[in-house]
Amino acid sequence: MKPKHIMITILLAGLILVTAGCTGGSNSQSGPIKAKWITATVSGDQVSIPQKDVDTYTNVHFNVPTSNYGPLAFMAYNLDGRTYVRANVCPPCNSIGFSLDNGVLVCDSCGTTFEAATGNGISGGCVDYPKEQVAYTVQNGQIVMNINDAITAYGATVQVG
Repeated sequence: MKPKHIMITILLAGLILVTAGCTGGSNSQSGPIKAKWITATVSGDQVSIPQKDVDTYTNVHFNVPTSNYGPLAFMAYNLDGRTYVRANVCPPCNSIGFSLDNGVLVCDSCGTTFEAATGNGISGGCVDYPKEQVAYTVQNGQIVMNINDAITAYGATVQVG
């Protein structure tokens, strides 16, 4: 191969590597994804959020109004092709809000980390409060949860576990 062709090949290979690094590839994430607050819809004993919002923003937070406890915070996020819905509270530091960072939930207040797939604590001051999952179904493009299931998951999250 001529030196000119070698130089062009090296430049093209470098350009491909730089481009792949900048875009992060199709399955990777670039830094923490802060949650976007959305509004849930309540109908009887069910609460729902649009699946398209979770697909668009990857990580969303929403409140579930309850008659006995007031509004309770929840999160929904996509990870490895699956949607998770969990209680969105960090009891010891008294905060609400988690960012999603490469398969890890990071408390926006104290920095405690949790495995996003299981909700189990990894490190930090609040690891003893795993994020409980809420059962849901998808109906007509909506993630639908029973309010009592949400309350149960929230109650389990605020207990040392």
